[in-house]
Amino acid sequence: MEKLNISNNVRRLRFNHGEMTQQRLAELVSVTRQTIVAIEQNKYTPSLELAFRIAIVFGVPLEEVFYISAPP
Repeated sequence: MEKLNISNNVRRLRFNHGEMTQQRLAELVSVTRQTIVAIEQNKYTPSLELAFRIAIVFGVPLEEVFYISAPP
């Protein structure tokens, strides 16, 4: 089975929530800023728990934060 291409709207959501910094989001979900950077650059796929934590911070459904994108 092929690996899914999972993309995200984390950067857009941060800016739509008062231009939240990567550091602030990291603090709210209990990870490092580097983890947020990697997620935003699609270099790291978060655990299901972390994905839900991020969605909860922004008050949106999980599908609004993470989605499956078309293969490159």
